[in-house]
Amino acid sequence: MPLTEQQTQLAGAIDTHATHVLAHGGGDEELLISLADYMGTFKQLMDMSTGNEMNALCQRYDGFYPFAKLLKRLAEGRRWQHPLSLSEFSGTFNIM
Repeated sequence: MPLTEQQTQLAGAIDTHATHVLAHGGGDEELLISLADYMGTFKQLMDMSTGNEMNALCQRYDGFYPFAKLLKRLAEGRRWQHPLSLSEFSGTFNIM
């Protein structure tokens, strides 16, 4: 099923901000703090999307993926070892 306009708009908003933070040297902490206002957006996106759709969004938006990955790691109770970089996250990500 193709992604809806609402899904792409929500993911695009997260992607734009995350890409900016990461491009300016931000790491996990800066990304999480700066995206606090986007947590509701992310939850809304998760609630309206299947696992495959979330994977498609992660593949489509380079900045969306690190944010989703960070939230997944936090939800699993894992600490991060080093700062995020966009090159570190390639391939498929199973959000669910």
